[in-house]
Amino acid sequence: MPPRSKPSRRAFSRIADAAALAVFALGLAGAQSAADLPTPGSLPDGDPTRRPAPAVVAPAGALPRDWQRGAFMEIYVRGYRDSDGDGIGDLRGLTASLDYLQSLGVRGLWLMPVTASQDHDHGYATRDYRAIEPAYGTLADFDALLRAAHARGIGVIMDYVVNHSAAEHPYFQQALKDRNSPYRSWYVWRDKAPTGWKVWNKDPWNTTPTGAYLSVFSRTMPDFDFRSPQVMAFHQDNLKFWLDRGVDGFRFDAVAHLVENGPDAWRDQPENIGLVRTLVRTISAYPNKFSVCEATHGERDFAQPDVCGNAFTFTRGADALGAARGDAEALRKLAADLDGAPPGLASMLSNHDRFAGDRVWDQLHGDVAAYKLAAASYLLQPGTPFIYYGEEVGMADASLDGDRALRAPMSWTGDGATAGFSTGTPFRARAANVATQNVAAEEARPDGLLAWYRALLRTRNAHPSLSVGELAAPQVVGNVFAYQRHAPGERSVVVINTGAATGFEAAGLPAGSRWKQVFPEGEPGALVADAAGKSSLSLSAQSVRVYVAD
Repeated sequence: MPPRSKPSRRAFSRIADAAALAVFALGLAGAQSAADLPTPGSLPDGDPTRRPAPAVVAPAGALPRDWQRGAFMEIYVRGYRDSDGDGIGDLRGLTASLDYLQSLGVRGLWLMPVTASQDHDHGYATRDYRAIEPAYGTLADFDALLRAAHARGIGVIMDYVVNHSAAEHPYFQQALKDRNSPYRSWYVWRDKAPTGWKVWNKDPWNTTPTGAYLSVFSRTMPDFDFRSPQVMAFHQDNLKFWLDRGVDGFRFDAVAHLVENGPDAWRDQPENIGLVRTLVRTISAYPNKFSVCEATHGERDFAQPDVCGNAFTFTRGADALGAARGDAEALRKLAADLDGAPPGLASMLSNHDRFAGDRVWDQLHGDVAAYKLAAASYLLQPGTPFIYYGEEVGMADASLDGDRALRAPMSWTGDGATAGFSTGTPFRARAANVATQNVAAEEARPDGLLAWYRALLRTRNAHPSLSVGELAAPQVVGNVFAYQRHAPGERSVVVINTGAATGFEAAGLPAGSRWKQVFPEGEPGALVADAAGKSSLSLSAQSVRVYVAD
């Protein structure tokens, strides 16, 4: 691909530092007037709600039916692959990595925010909802990524930040400077900061010379006021902008916090359900799209087909990790959670947020056998599984604090200086185990984690019962968890032994049914049910088996 220019990391650092100073100045009530605060200019193309939508650039319907029930990869573009040597990952680097992702077997990509942001790093303070973060490339680069992904049968969903904008967003800046601005009603303002509020042990109200505004997460992220109909129209128009480009759906951030009704009612308010339903209705007008919500509470309500359709469950991943460590109680909790759960619950073992835990390698202390069990536990479950980038090769946390430890450059090679991520100096410290756990090293290990993930995903993708099938007849006996998956025309049985070698009697099978073993691949094996629908198995320690009915 031809080279292109991007602002240097040093330039971005200066911009980010200046922005932080400007925003924190908002809290110095009386120290200066709002007009004195340094403010960004207007958005490059004017009011984003007035920008014409593009022609469709990636054909709708280019993906196979049920593509969204294959596994997704969550990707932090800044940390995935750098195409031009400036040390920052970009869209062209991701596009160049699609063959690897296809060979892994993923069917979808969740891109952490790639829109222009205030911090230029984690991206959840959106400055322009219709522009690409300059360090990541251009809209043309994004369009090229969509086309290349679709050609490989891979869908792409974007992280969409709906609860709040950046404090640098021109709309908020206008609301900050002028009480009579038409954008004042777009955010939650009071003449004086209310008292008695405490959100995660901090006061979410920020006093400025023109009033106090609400920001649940950070003073750099002022909350939208969804009681203003213009706010919903703004978000719907933005969604259409990206859908018309060919985006395959969205991950909606922090939907439990869209509405606050007082100091003791600042999350999980009933209005949130209707707001999400309206957003998703906009997406549903386009064929074969996908939406998933980050609802840290009440996820089953959001996972309903007429609300978000899908929502992350964080407890299931924690239980899968506990079970992999041999905790029989965690295994029972996992089985109970799966039994009768809506199919829209999406699973993961870890992600970009510290509240979801360290990377899997660190949580399991490098125990590869347990790691494989945890992977099988969630990749063979109902719902859509999400793999966090680098998980498939055993990336560890970086030796950093906070969420930065979870967002290190991808470990492509064992080079301690670059990790094969860039030809320049990476923007951040590498994973602590980059020397041993990287793509190049795992490619050479026939029994390694990468081979295991590929085999699991091949099995899932080859059998509809494992990708879209319903769960039936769950059993937990000691450290063994078994269940069936049913789809039209196919039935399968999954058996996971998280403990020592043992005998196990599978039950609830159709009388006299016969099943062939399809995982692990290449191992002969069969399961035959007797007249009572039972079959005796001999299981090796920490093992996984999958059978499909003959």
